[in-house]
Amino acid sequence: MQPNELMKCMKSKNAPILVDVRTGIEFRRGHIPGALHAPTWKILLRLDKIPSDRNAELVITCEHGPRARIAESLLQAYGYRNIALLDGHMAGWRRSGFPLQK
Repeated sequence: MQPNELMKCMKSKNAPILVDVRTGIEFRRGHIPGALHAPTWKILLRLDKIPSDRNAELVITCEHGPRARIAESLLQAYGYRNIALLDGHMAGWRRSGFPLQK
């Protein structure tokens, strides 16, 4: 999903659940407003706060992509089917000039 498309979706009533899989330090330094913090290791150990609805629309981001791809694979293995990755990830979101929450 492109950052501008996500921004548009975030303003709608049917916004996807944004899952930020970066570390706690990275998340606290700035994340997309409304993002759910679920580090990849917590998803692996099922200690995350991902909604139980396996049909929920999820958009996953990390800093550059690798952790988001791992989280996507894990969530697919857990039965989630409506998953997208944020194109450009957090680095791209910042380059686009979209808001960050700290």
